[in-house]
Amino acid sequence: MLELEARAEPSRLMSWASPLLAVALTLAGGMVIFTALGKDPAEGFRIFFLNPVKDLYGVSELLLKATPLMLCAIGLAIGFRANVWNIGAEGQFMLGAVAATGVALSFDGTESALLLPAMVLAGALGGAAWAAIPALLRTRFNANEILVSLMLVYVAQLFVSWLVFGPWKDPDGFNFPQTRMFGDAALMPMMLEGTRLHFGFVLALAVLVAGYAFMNRSFAGFRMRVAGEAPDAARYAGFSAQRMVWIGLLLGGAAAGLAGMGEVAGPMGQLTDKVGSGYGFAAIIVAFVGRLNAFGILLASLLMALLYIGGEQAQQYLNLPSAISMVFQGMLLFFLLGSDVFIHYRLRLRRRAPQSD
Repeated sequence: MLELEARAEPSRLMSWASPLLAVALTLAGGMVIFTALGKDPAEGFRIFFLNPVKDLYGVSELLLKATPLMLCAIGLAIGFRANVWNIGAEGQFMLGAVAATGVALSFDGTESALLLPAMVLAGALGGAAWAAIPALLRTRFNANEILVSLMLVYVAQLFVSWLVFGPWKDPDGFNFPQTRMFGDAALMPMMLEGTRLHFGFVLALAVLVAGYAFMNRSFAGFRMRVAGEAPDAARYAGFSAQRMVWIGLLLGGAAAGLAGMGEVAGPMGQLTDKVGSGYGFAAIIVAFVGRLNAFGILLASLLMALLYIGGEQAQQYLNLPSAISMVFQGMLLFFLLGSDVFIHYRLRLRRRAPQSD
């Protein structure tokens, strides 16, 4: 019979093969789902995975969707490497959007070239400030940062709703919960004519590079990696656990805040009560599929963006429910967790000993 046998040491091959195996199993599972729903699996595969990138506009939409995922995921990866579990990137994303919107509305009508950099700074600070709450509660009162950061997501949602239904509501917006549209100086410049892709994508790539340099080329990143992989060694070396918590949460919050700023200054052009689109939660999957590595996160964010857009295509052309995209995301996470078992274990075929009479 088959049994799981512990490996003497974790398999480096499986640590990188596991995400690829999870993706392959997700594709196979998708075929089964299309068949169960009475759809042609080949047509479903084409609509879901190939149709979204059949032309330049489709590719630009893929990169646009991947941008906030990259930003949120690289920030989360920094903390996750040190076992700092920030689950509230969605709330930090929204507070970054709120802070950037506050700057845009305060200087509405200005044509200053400094407005957009100020919004970028405000977005990063807004997200970091929201992440500072679980950091303070963790280091001061030993509160669980998983629960605190997660609960703050719902506080952020209510805060955004209060703003767009109340003091920031557009008086000419026909009673919709939204702010005024931003002026041209508060909008991200477009990268490709005729598309919605803006320079926030370039910003995301720059943050990915900075995240790689921090995690792999800096002493602070080395300390965080040691704290995550060998906590006892980190304590013996005198690395401050509290400093790791602050660094992990603040950098994660700042990156998520940048993503929120890019959303309101990019495709939305205003703040609405729908600004929270689940990017912060999806970025958790992206970070782990990407193996907490900058290049892996780049590829994983493109895959996750494809699942988002493919789900929209499936609704339009196959008449499938909107939840189909989340089903694929859930399968990807499920198969990844299952595949990760084989990093520390291997399958062995053991013969049963013959029973004596």
